[in-house]
Amino acid sequence: MEIDIIGDIHGCFEEFMALSEKLGYSWDSGIPVHPSGRILGFVGDLTDRGPFSVKVIETVYDLVVKQKLGLYSPGNHCNKLYRYLKGNKVQVTHGLETTVAELEGLSAREEKKARKQFIELYEKAPLYQVLDSGNLIIAHAGIREDYIGKHNNKVKTFVLYGDITGAKHPDGTPVRLDWAARYTGNPWIIYGHTPVKEARKVNHTYNIDTGCVFGGKLTALRYPEMELVDVPSTLPYVPEKFRTVFD
Repeated sequence: MEIDIIGDIHGCFEEFMALSEKLGYSWDSGIPVHPSGRILGFVGDLTDRGPFSVKVIETVYDLVVKQKLGLYSPGNHCNKLYRYLKGNKVQVTHGLETTVAELEGLSAREEKKARKQFIELYEKAPLYQVLDSGNLIIAHAGIREDYIGKHNNKVKTFVLYGDITGAKHPDGTPVRLDWAARYTGNPWIIYGHTPVKEARKVNHTYNIDTGCVFGGKLTALRYPEMELVDVPSTLPYVPEKFRTVFD
């Protein structure tokens, strides 16, 4: 299997386009297609905070659902947007407000189309991807080895939010334990969720969320080559959003 796995896009469509082109994908058909049959994988958090969440939704929907040329598993922001679109009571904060504003700025027809596309994309997606005969896992915030193959609520919470304890840092963000440092499994686990300045390889895991929406860069991991490819963000740099110390 030849797949290029892209970190948290968060509405950064221009960087997504630039990164896929750097990886050798052509947009001649309106979506990124590789001439040698490679496909794209997404670790989730397609939307929120960045400027072009709807465009990202449309492209990933066409790529994954319509053309079957990509693989996607949702992140916590995807889960929250899905709950919002289904009419559940959620707080329109922490970036969701940017996606909601985009949707509300569309014509009624376009808004209905985008909503329908995202709901279908989300509902057809597995909680995490198990690929290459179990040698490759794509999970938004990662997954413990003993959770692979399971899909209960405890596993869902871990995959969407990481190894949270329930405690909070002084700034209100959740305390997340460094599960990757304790991972001893053989499958490669590729994840995002926690912004880091440089892609972080620990044991058989890679965190490829390099904080594009916070002015870092958008990173992809080429598998099976295990090569990192990135493009710089066009957005302002917000250093306090990047994780430098791991609990």
